[in-house]
Amino acid sequence: MNLPNFKDILQKLSVFKNNLPLLLSVIIVLIGVLLLIPTQLMSSKLKAEIQTNSIAIGKKVQYETETAVSREGWIQKEERQREHAKDANEIAVLAERSTQRELLSYDIFLDPNISSTLVFQEFGQRYREAIDDLLTRANAGGCPTEAEIERGLEESAVNSSLRRGRSYRGMGSSGMPSVRPPGMPLRGIPGSRGLPGRSRRLGELEGMIVDEICRERAKSISVYANPADLSGYDFWADYRLAVEPNEAIGDCWYFQLAYWVTADIFDTISAVNSEYDSVLTAPVKRLMLMSFNMGLRRPGAGRRFRGRGRGIPQTNRDEVDKPTYVLSVDDGLTISCTGRVSNDANNIDVIHFNIAVVINTKSVLPFMQQLCSAKKHKFKGFSGDELEQTFKHNQITVLETKFRSVEDEPYSLYDYGEDPVVELDLICEYIFNKKGYEEIKPETVKEAVLKAAAEKEANSTSRVRR
Repeated sequence: MNLPNFKDILQKLSVFKNNLPLLLSVIIVLIGVLLLIPTQLMSSKLKAEIQTNSIAIGKKVQYETETAVSREGWIQKEERQREHAKDANEIAVLAERSTQRELLSYDIFLDPNISSTLVFQEFGQRYREAIDDLLTRANAGGCPTEAEIERGLEESAVNSSLRRGRSYRGMGSSGMPSVRPPGMPLRGIPGSRGLPGRSRRLGELEGMIVDEICRERAKSISVYANPADLSGYDFWADYRLAVEPNEAIGDCWYFQLAYWVTADIFDTISAVNSEYDSVLTAPVKRLMLMSFNMGLRRPGAGRRFRGRGRGIPQTNRDEVDKPTYVLSVDDGLTISCTGRVSNDANNIDVIHFNIAVVINTKSVLPFMQQLCSAKKHKFKGFSGDELEQTFKHNQITVLETKFRSVEDEPYSLYDYGEDPVVELDLICEYIFNKKGYEEIKPETVKEAVLKAAAEKEANSTSRVRR
């Protein structure tokens, strides 16, 4: 190993003896290099400490300064919490009030011990009167009857010899004229009610007279509607007390619900037609039917055939067209897109209903929107003698929509004017808040619903085990 020659090194460094400024410069550079390395190391460490401690603490101090609660801050926070609680309570109260509605009779539901069965017949009378009042307020009426046609023809003093060449059959049993004399073309619905029975030969002049009678009727009303097409109207016309008074209480309860639904339908029609003065121009031309079991013999059977109830005699109490609570997904008139059923968990009762209307094609969506909109109602307590209040309810959801064309028929007594129309068929859901009417819901109804729910649960369990 060769050692460095220090003598040579010293000789080379001797140059600095004669050049002191150069020596000082070299010394300064060496000192700077020696100091640079630890300085860099210390600087990195210091930056990390500043980032971790000083800056973080500074940000926290700034945040605490900006968000510092004043001495009275806890009071403001408590006030906000009270407001949130108030909003939640108001929502619950509004839900209950939506089901607190006027009753047709205040003598049945609050008193479980009914002294006279006449209250049931009085309820039926009030139900029919209330339906008549809805028709009057909506300026509704039917097409000309056979008697009105006959009277019009007699008053025109048409000679019987002119009654040739044109066939004029009457209306079918389902509700509407099947054949109409020529003249002004009118739109009609095949298979609906009309003049019963007989045929006659009409001349062209008589056909024009019948046309004019139909047109004048259309001008005088805002919508075609027949009370016999509404649930319960015929049922209460000749009501016979049930074998058990509890069944009569149940009839009154379910038809009270039916009336609330029917009132909403007529409120909807009146709102949509409010700016028009006759069927000829009104968007909603005709209420064809309103049903809770769609005219079928077996309610609660799930998906059903879309029948019409007018032609089915209701000989069995189970066939009566009245609301029934939807207790499972198989109970409704259709498969519900909402999945809602009557239960305590959601604090709701659910029923389904079906309506069909003839409507201007441009007004289909506005009609459905109005049907599902909020509506006002009066409430004077379930005793009927409290201070009247005005509440709102919004309980309808459309579950299924179907359209059927309305063809031009030259033989209809229904005159819809010149608007293009369609038959709109809806299945809807109606929601009741259980707490809202719990105090008047008859115990017999509650027991029957619980029993039916238990039976469905047992049947469901049995099917699963199989």
